[in-house]
Amino acid sequence: MAPPKNILEPEEVAEMLRIHVRTVKILAGQGKLPGFRVGNQWRFRRSDIDKYIEQQIQHPTGQGSGESEEDAA
Repeated sequence: MAPPKNILEPEEVAEMLRIHVRTVKILAGQGKLPGFRVGNQWRFRRSDIDKYIEQQIQHPTGQGSGESEEDAA
């Protein structure tokens, strides 16, 4: 039985982030990557990984900070 599409395995997260599976597990264990354990296996919600990716995007100075150019001056 295939897992639901909204629940990802470490291999799928690694492919999305283009990092090694071991790195996914280490980051999850450190609490840096949102995930949960089922027994001794890591699982990840697709929505949590999508949010993680958005949070990691570096915005140019002044972009996305909530300040307008007038407020910053």
